[in-house]
Amino acid sequence: MINSKYVICIKNKNYEASLELKKVYRLVRDSEASTHGRVRVVDESGEDYLYPASYFAPINIPQVAKKVFVRA
Repeated sequence: MINSKYVICIKNKNYEASLELKKVYRLVRDSEASTHGRVRVVDESGEDYLYPASYFAPINIPQVAKKVFVRA
């Protein structure tokens, strides 16, 4: 399970229209998905969907930038 509120896309094979490489996405907690090697993120559609966890890396948002990410 990823212990972060945000992840960065490091792979998007077969999801090119939904995920942009190197883009930061908001993670939505889903403990059932994580047991299956998946994560739930809010993608380019603005909705949350399941993707392979290996397509993302957890990141820490610097304190100075957190306000921007919380509003987005």
